[in-house]
Amino acid sequence: MKFIDTHCHLDAPEFGSSGAAIRAEAACHQVVMCVLPAVAVANFEAVRTLAHAGGDSYALGIHPLYVKAAQDDDLDRLDAALQRYRDDPRLVAVGEIGLDLFVPELCLEPLRARQQHFYVTQLKLARKYGLPVLLHVRRSVDQVLKGLRAVSRDDWHGIAHAFNGSEQQAKSFIDLGFKLGFGGALTYDRALQLRRLAASLPMDALVLETDAPDMPPHWLYKTAQQRGAGEVQGVNSPTELPRICAELAALRGMEVAELAYQTSANACAALPGLVDLL
Repeated sequence: MKFIDTHCHLDAPEFGSSGAAIRAEAACHQVVMCVLPAVAVANFEAVRTLAHAGGDSYALGIHPLYVKAAQDDDLDRLDAALQRYRDDPRLVAVGEIGLDLFVPELCLEPLRARQQHFYVTQLKLARKYGLPVLLHVRRSVDQVLKGLRAVSRDDWHGIAHAFNGSEQQAKSFIDLGFKLGFGGALTYDRALQLRRLAASLPMDALVLETDAPDMPPHWLYKTAQQRGAGEVQGVNSPTELPRICAELAALRGMEVAELAYQTSANACAALPGLVDLL
C-alpha cells in the first residue's frame, strides 16, 4: 500500500528543523510522495531543497494570505524561478495560489483586487510553463472558478486543495479537469456535507492530502477547554495520511488498499510530473 500526500508544508515553522525526520517517519508508513507547495518567494528555495532531499516534489507560487506582504516584483521573481527550474523534474505545479475570502481584511479593497491580480497572473504563468496548479479556495470557489475560465476553459490540470464546496461546485472543478483534495477535515463527524461529498463524488475525482501542519484530523485536535487545561494542540504531519485514507475508505465502503491505489493514480493524473518520480 502506497500513499501520496498532495499538499504538505514540511518547511512550516511548526516543524522547526525536524521536517526531514517527520518525512522519514511518514515514509515508514508508506507515504511515498509529498507535494510541497510554496507560499511566498521567501520559501521557494526551502521547498525545493526539502523536495530534493526527501525524494518528493514541489510547487512554486504565492499564497493569497501572503499577498499583502508580497513585493510588487514578486510575480516577476516567480516567473524567473519557474524559468530557472523548468527542467527540474521535481517541480510539478504552480502553487499554492488562489483566493481567500474568509479573512475579513482580504475581502476589502485594495487587498481583494490585489489578491485577484496575483491569482490571475499566476494562472497565466502556469499556462506559460505548462504546469498544473494547486488552488486555495477558502470561501472563494465561484471566484476561483471564474478566474480559471477567464484564463482558459480547457486543458487544466491540478487540485482544488481542501475542497469544501457544494456538489455543483465540485462538478465544475471536475469538468475543468481538476481533482479535489480531501484531508483531516473529513474525519469530523460534524462535517456532514463534506463527508457526504467525500463518500459520493466520483472515485476518479479524489486525492488525499494533509495540509500539514494545518488541518489536523479529529484525533489530533484539542478544544479550547482542553488547551486551557494544558493539553498541547496536535501538529498534523504526513504520517497521518494512512489513517485519513482509512476514514475516507470507511465512508465510501471500500478497502483502504484500493482507495490508496486509486487516489495515487488520481494524483498522478492531476500532477503528471509525479509519474516519472514514482
